[in-house]
Amino acid sequence: MAVFPTRILLATDGSPDAALAAESAVELAEKTGSELHVTHVGEFLPTYLAYTEEEPAELREKARRLLDGEVERARAAGGTVAEAYLRLGRPAEQIIALSEELGVGVIVVGSRGLGALRRAVLGSVSESVVRYAHCPVFVIRADEGGRANP
Repeated sequence: MAVFPTRILLATDGSPDAALAAESAVELAEKTGSELHVTHVGEFLPTYLAYTEEEPAELREKARRLLDGEVERARAAGGTVAEAYLRLGRPAEQIIALSEELGVGVIVVGSRGLGALRRAVLGSVSESVVRYAHCPVFVIRADEGGRANP
């Protein structure tokens, strides 16, 4: 087993903490010689009452723009992105499934630091990824000064 990962999956939602996670993932990939893969999951939960054909198309377009922006941000930070993946569905499930498909050695995610009540109601993507991923997960959270705090 290698000490360093050969593939890193950066999961991003476009938040400020995700931007810090991107910087950390780029740095980790550079220092370990790993491939950097980037994903964004557009949260799509079809309901039978409000489902239309346009909703998934609009969601996919918005998610594609966000993913493209994050890939450009990683490249601007000096990173080389091997591949970008757009997924729709429940974020934690999609991130974990993609990480298994790719055989990544580590997943890097940002944490928005939801309060206890919001986390209980909405769930935490980073918490679920940590709990169920087959590999190590780096959760990056900003400290009070806006710096990465892994």
